[in-house]
Amino acid sequence: MTISYEMPALGYEVEKKMQTQNEKGSVANLSGSGFLMPDTNSFGHNFRDYDAESARREGVENFYRANHINQTYDFVNKMREAYGKLNRMEMSIWECCELLNDVVDESDPDLDEPQIEHLLQTAEAIRKDYPDQDWLHLIGLIHDLGKVLLHPTFGGLPQWAVVGDTFPVGCAFDESIVHHKVVYANVKMHQLPTKVSLLIGCPVKYVTVFISMDAQYFKENLDDSNPLYNTKYGAYSEGCGLNNVMMSWGHDDYMYLVAKENNANLPSAALFIIRYHSFYSLHRSGAYRHLMNDEDVENLKWLRIFNKYDLYSKSKVRIDIEIVKPYYLSLIDKYFPAKKIKW
Repeated sequence: MTISYEMPALGYEVEKKMQTQNEKGSVANLSGSGFLMPDTNSFGHNFRDYDAESARREGVENFYRANHINQTYDFVNKMREAYGKLNRMEMSIWECCELLNDVVDESDPDLDEPQIEHLLQTAEAIRKDYPDQDWLHLIGLIHDLGKVLLHPTFGGLPQWAVVGDTFPVGCAFDESIVHHKVVYANVKMHQLPTKVSLLIGCPVKYVTVFISMDAQYFKENLDDSNPLYNTKYGAYSEGCGLNNVMMSWGHDDYMYLVAKENNANLPSAALFIIRYHSFYSLHRSGAYRHLMNDEDVENLKWLRIFNKYDLYSKSKVRIDIEIVKPYYLSLIDKYFPAKKIKW
């Protein structure tokens, strides 16, 4: 059963206020009371700053190289077929939360804490500002549970096949996809790639150019040279709906399948958030809107609200699990009636 909820009038104002204050570099209060958006992440850098010097920078770069090369249309199909059977194990939602104690997301430049800390931080921040939307509190708790794919019990998939920003496969890779870096170098004229932008005139033998390194990573993705998949629409059509679009495989799509196939009593916006919360090229950059239908447009409003809490609630501040656990167990019972669900 699918439940629909009307978008609160508060949503647009929250989005607008957050953007205005963030542009000024100040601390943003997402709703006028409750959660405050910090200036920096727990490492003292801007959020989602993939160029910041930190102990995790090289690892994040290596992660996205493997991710961009290996996430193909055929790979996603195989993963969906294998994991969509939900025959790995049966356990409760809360048991899955506890299983994530052993998981750290190597693609995330903002956090190195166990995932259960992030889940509770997100859920509690939403709960303060949207007290009447209990389904949204639950999504804060469960949106990343698909990261159990990293756990040995689930086959221990490599990080690039579980975490990180997601993007459509089966059509051209948009330049807004995360980790497009600009690298400057002096190269000999005869070594220039076919497509570069000249920045500064140099002696005849050399020229200064910039090259998007991640574009080079995608060049190694087999779909980039496949005419079926390397155009704007590729395997899809205008307004086909994101539910008909294959996304790079990872925890988002897996948890979406878990919730959907276990008949969770969640609104369509909740399933949309679960599946697309890492689809930053859409909800931050506006890419791929040509594939959206009317329902996607409405659900995107909720996703943009959710994203602020998902991103900016990450911190070293711990939530007392035992205090909040009874509340979230009641939500799990409400929206996932089965005590144990299939994974």
